[in-house]
Amino acid sequence: MTSAPVPPAPVAVTPQAQPFPHTQVMSLREWRERRRLHQERVDAWLGPHLERRRRGEKHPVEDFLFTYYSFRPAQLRRWHPGLGVVLEGADPAELGPHYVLTPIPMEIPAGVFDNAAVSRTVDRGARDHASASAYESSPTPALESSSPAHPATRGASGATLSFQLLQRRRSSLEWITQLLERTAGRTPYFGCFGMHEWAMVYKLPASQVRHAAWPLRLSEEETARVVEERGVRCSHFDAFRFFTPPARPLNVLQPTRELQPELEQPGCLHANMDLYKLAYKLSPLVGSDLIADCFALARQIRVLDMRASPYDLRGLGLSPVCVETAAGRAEFAAAQREFAAQATPLRDRLLAECRRLLALADALDGVVNGSP
Repeated sequence: MTSAPVPPAPVAVTPQAQPFPHTQVMSLREWRERRRLHQERVDAWLGPHLERRRRGEKHPVEDFLFTYYSFRPAQLRRWHPGLGVVLEGADPAELGPHYVLTPIPMEIPAGVFDNAAVSRTVDRGARDHASASAYESSPTPALESSSPAHPATRGASGATLSFQLLQRRRSSLEWITQLLERTAGRTPYFGCFGMHEWAMVYKLPASQVRHAAWPLRLSEEETARVVEERGVRCSHFDAFRFFTPPARPLNVLQPTRELQPELEQPGCLHANMDLYKLAYKLSPLVGSDLIADCFALARQIRVLDMRASPYDLRGLGLSPVCVETAAGRAEFAAAQREFAAQATPLRDRLLAECRRLLALADALDGVVNGSP
């Protein structure tokens, strides 16, 4: 029987051709504790929602966070450290499908590169045979320990996200980075007064509104008059697309998905709520702590969003912000400013993560293409 051909030896990659940033090692004790704290935090949000769902009970404020946003409760609860972290002693199977087992030497862990990328790098003629282990003998940057006492020594092992996932998400990452940068660069606008929720019920019979189980604070005619007299200046496409047909021409702007990077502004309630969506769309590349922080802000903003809506939610203990009055508009604008201030550091953190990931992607491209 003829033996299988021996693949050519891989070509060593020099440090100059592998300009990869340091990778962090998180000790077993630390990552388990961080996972536990994350789950406890999220369970406090999920418990009431899941209980209502079991009873078939709808909630006009909280449900939005789990229906409009597509991140499922189980996904929100699962903890991820983010790309570039090796979890000491972890089993990839308990973390998710994108994790790989890796030894913990004082170098970039084997397995973080996908086999296809490595094969293109080490030997163009032997790409079907090359593996990530070809890098184990190459000199690479040292790992950083998240704990001074962490024994980042040979013989230990852990789990880490494969960089293959970063390659697949690159286009989304670039779009989100652009959106965040352009939004952050604009002057916030605080003169919309929450009219988007009113435009969603404009000239609709009460039986046809989205939350028909809850009464409107004003009559249909009075509600329509508020929209017509105040006008609508909504810059957020994902709010505008839910306007009733007769309300859309009343909006000063006509947002589209394509125009979103040109129109999104940091004073918008929904733009700030959507930091949660942008963060979870990058999961697990982005750590769960940041995603949970964005969720916490979105949850608070949603309460103001609905308090300023035309719905009467006093049965839920939510007093209305009567934006049809001057006092109500002042109250809304003040709260909107406060939420914009809270959103700014979250946007900055998310943008910093996006830039870090893009830098990693560029470095990986350098390894694949053999560039210095």
